[in-house]
Formats: sequence, structure tokens, C-alpha cells
Amino acid sequence: MDWVVLVASGAMEAVWAQALDRAEGFTRPLPTVIFFAALAASMLGLSHAVRTIPIGTAYAVWVGIGAALTVGYGIVTGTEPFSWVKIALIVGLVACVVGLKIVGESH
Repeated sequence: MDWVVLVASGAMEAVWAQALDRAEGFTRPLPTVIFFAALAASMLGLSHAVRTIPIGTAYAVWVGIGAALTVGYGIVTGTEPFSWVKIALIVGLVACVVGLKIVGESH
């Protein structure tokens, strides 16, 4: 269950990153509220997950998921330029996150 919470909190990291971009220095109310709500959810989920998942692994997974989703969303919406190199690097990042979970379970 802690891994599910960690993945969800990584997804919330992508939400708050996108909201931060749209908040324009916290001058736009709705993106600002979404930013703070997603930030709180993301941090609470991470803090819950590290009760049973080592902090180094949990943090790497959390950041990896957030970064991959943020870049992926940017590519899909056109705010981030598409390139096959970016796609390959994101796939590599996701593979590393999965690898950390697998290694963590074997030790």
C-alpha cells in the first residue's frame, strides 16, 4: 500500500509543478490553490511512504515519477518540445525507478 501512496504522491508532484507554472508568481488564484493543495498531498504521501520505504529509494521514485509525468504532460500539451532523445531519457528514468523498487524488495 505504501508503494501505491508513493506513486500517487509522485503524480501529485507533477500536478503541483504544472500549477506552479500556471500560477504566474502566485498571482492567479485557482492555480495557486491547486499548487498548495497538490503540494500538501504530495508531501503527505511521501511522508507516509517513508515509514516503510527507505528515504533514498522513496525520494528517487517520487522525483522520478514527478519529473517523467511533468515532461510527458508538457510534450502532450505542446508546452515542451518533443524529441526522441527526451522520450528515451524518460523511459530510462522510469526504468531506473522500477529498478529501485525491484532492488529494494530483494534486500
